[in-house]
Amino acid sequence: MKRLVLPLLFLAAPAMAGTFTPPKGCTAHLTVQSRGCIVSQFYTCEADQPGEQWRADYDADGPFFLSKIDRDAQWLESYESAAGTKEVMDPNPKDPASFSELLAKGLDTFDFNLSKDSGEHTTVRGFDKLTGTSATIDGVTLKQTEYEYTQTDDKGTVLRHSKGHEYISEEWRTFFSGHSEWEAEDGTWTPSDNAPVAFIKPGKPGFASTIPLFECDDQMSQAGPLLPPVQSHANF
Repeated sequence: MKRLVLPLLFLAAPAMAGTFTPPKGCTAHLTVQSRGCIVSQFYTCEADQPGEQWRADYDADGPFFLSKIDRDAQWLESYESAAGTKEVMDPNPKDPASFSELLAKGLDTFDFNLSKDSGEHTTVRGFDKLTGTSATIDGVTLKQTEYEYTQTDDKGTVLRHSKGHEYISEEWRTFFSGHSEWEAEDGTWTPSDNAPVAFIKPGKPGFASTIPLFECDDQMSQAGPLLPPVQSHANF
């Protein structure tokens, strides 16, 4: 399979330098240091539709995930650097994810299809629900959500089943990971916690840093591959 060259290429050099530089025509507006040895860069691009934004994720080894969402936090496309694959949301979803509906009604369901350039097609069904609880992290007030989703292939085989809690920001109109669980094939559940620890805006120390700061020693001592940060409808 042909590996992706762009847009992942721009992630490699900044990772070595330790500073993120967005692509030409794009502007970075937020750096988030999270638990689990992950740091994320959020940015917008002039060529995109209003409200669309990108997120580039780095771990201790460099960039590993790039994703794009719209104003309703609806997943649009993503790139996995290790696998060299691109995944996009298919047109006309049966039940589009809606950040606006979640805020207005406290519950949002979703049912949509994804396609990889490798030829794989999957269906994602689930929900996001406000718990009524808020949390203040590094001076930023976030609303807590509960979520659960299942991702299946064309034959109905479950590929991913995850549940847990996340956080949302009305200002940035996006989800941030929290404590989540992944169900394995044998029915056991594996916990994952990539909750945000620090929010860094332009001009502040640490903005655009690609060096993760929290729990990296713990992460390196764990056996098995690092799972991508779980966000119910932003990271499939």
